[in-house]
Formats: sequence, structure tokens, C-alpha cells
Amino acid sequence: MKAQQAASNEATAHHYSENGVMTERQPGRYSDMTVTRRRFTATAVAGIAATFTPAVAQQPQKLTVRTDFPPWGMHAGLHLAVDNGSFKDAGLDVDVSDGKGSSLVMQQITAGEIDIGWVQLGPMAVARGKGMPLTSIAGFVRKSDLGGLVPKDSNIRTVKDLEGKKVAYSAASSWGSLIDVFLEAGGTSRDKIDLVSVDSSSLLSIYISKQADCTLTTYPFAKPLADRQRPSNGLLFSDLGLNFPSYGLVVTEATLASREDALRRFVPALVKSWEYIYSGHVDEAVAAMMRQRAAEKLDVEILKGQIVGYQPFFVTARTKDKRFGWQSDDDWKETLAIMEKTKLVSAGTKTTDYYTNKFVPT
Repeated sequence: MKAQQAASNEATAHHYSENGVMTERQPGRYSDMTVTRRRFTATAVAGIAATFTPAVAQQPQKLTVRTDFPPWGMHAGLHLAVDNGSFKDAGLDVDVSDGKGSSLVMQQITAGEIDIGWVQLGPMAVARGKGMPLTSIAGFVRKSDLGGLVPKDSNIRTVKDLEGKKVAYSAASSWGSLIDVFLEAGGTSRDKIDLVSVDSSSLLSIYISKQADCTLTTYPFAKPLADRQRPSNGLLFSDLGLNFPSYGLVVTEATLASREDALRRFVPALVKSWEYIYSGHVDEAVAAMMRQRAAEKLDVEILKGQIVGYQPFFVTARTKDKRFGWQSDDDWKETLAIMEKTKLVSAGTKTTDYYTNKFVPT
């Protein structure tokens, strides 16, 4: 602003000079021109105005974020940061909208319809391997949340105990490409199990109605829903020594390059939001979601159960001393090794093609 005012003053000075508002030169007294009372007054007023004119406030940077599905527990960090003004305090105007699946959201990101996606990073890696210019800028659910729901009152305690049992899964989900990895790690195979593929929207209803002995799903999401009618335990993907990152933030390479300042504000704000939630403020996060999505008639206890249930999945052995969002290169190596084995990505892929920690606070 001062630079602009100085330029304005200079232009004003030239204006007066060009219109001859100066006294006649008197040799020996002025080198170039004589300052008139009019010129002095105009310059002084302009200087005072420049000194006392307040700076124009910087406009917040706009970012559009889309979640994987309609609101559920893992959207709490985003909604809380909008609700309590954390994004605003970071100089951002963030619009959070609801998606219809990670795959569709990634297509919308690639098409430039939105800036950031809150999606599962496993499918993101598959999409990247197929040519989508996507990368993860923060990983929050860093331990695999995949798992099988089994009744607490059953004798199913291990994956091998599924032999002879009816197991529901969705071939169109992440489980479609990982089911054999899961069964092999658990000491069995699909030919020993009554494996039934159903639409993902039917996974819980089939299990709760006891039409299946187990359903393979995202465990901490589904457990609070299932427990109301069929209290359940879990057979976890991660308990078998398998890792597969889940929810995080995804952008295109173009956004990574063009919106760096906004991303440097956004990621730390969301990291702090989740750290705040898990430091004893789950109820506050749930209340924020209820306000942000009042028309959805959300279930408070289900939301709380999902947020609490996901907390152990935010940390792996390699990330326990790091801030939320920070991604381990070794964890990604293990993930890509599984994906290469199942031919989800090409052999020899580089971990750095899939993620960056540059925006995560230390």
C-alpha cells in the first residue's frame, strides 16, 4: 500500500510540474525547481493519508474439499475445523462437500472440479498406477482399517476359523483385490470358504440378519453399526502383519504445484483438528458434525463410536512418534509390495510417486 501511495505521490508531483505550478527559478537557491505552497500542501496531505490509511485485509484463500461419502465419523476433523473457525484462522475459506465414493471423488479431483479429496489412499495408489496424476499430501488413518466382522458369541477367533463358513464381501471394494492376500496370510484359501460377493450397500444388512457368518468391510466404520443388533469382534488385516493405508488427503500434481501456500495452511489446520479431537474432545467433534450436517439426522452414538474406534488406526509402529498426517516411506514400501503382488500397480514403482510430507507440521 505504501509503495502504491508513493507511486501516486510521484505521479501527483509530475502533474503539478507539467502544469507549471512552480515559481520562477532563482539561480543559486534551487537546483531544479522551487516548491510552491500548493505543491507542499498536496504532498503533505498525501503523506499523512498514506501513514494513517489502514492496510486492506488479505482475502482468505478458497479451497474445495470433498469427502468419500455422506457424513460419518472420519469426517469429524474437517467439520470441526470449519465449525470452530480453525480454517478461517489459517486464512482459508474451506467448503466441505459430501461425495459418493472414493473412486468418483478421485475422478472429480482429476477433472479439476474440486481441490482436495478425503479418500482411501489404497485406491488412490491404484488410480495413480493407472495414470491418474494423484498424490497423498497427508495420511491420517495410517494402519489398515480393513477387517472381518464376526459374532462375539461364535467360535470364530482366527481367519482359519472361517473355513466352512459363509463370508460376504464386495468384489468392487478394496477387498476385491485383497481377499486372497488376507486368506493366505491367515492360513487358508477361498476354496475352503463359502465366499459370496454382494453389493457394498448390502454387506452390513446381510451380516446383521445372520445370512452370513462374517462380512469383510472397513472394521471401525462398521462395528458401531453392527453392535446394536449383532455384537461383533474383528479379524483385522493389520493383525496379520499386512498394512494398507486408509484415509488421507489427495490432490493432483497440478494443485500441488499451484496451490502450495493454501495447502501449507490447510494441512496443519486439519492435523491440529484431529489432534484436538483425540486429546479428549470427541464429543465436541460430534457436536460440530451435528451442526454442520443438521439436515442429515445423524446418530450421535454411531458417530462417536466410529471416531473412537478409528483412533488406534491413526498410528503405525513407524509413525507413533510423528504428527498426524506424516507418512512412513517404509509403510508405503510394504503397501506397494502387496499391490505389486496383486498386480494393482506395476513392479518397481517408487514410493515418492504416491505421497509427500512437505505440508505436514513437524
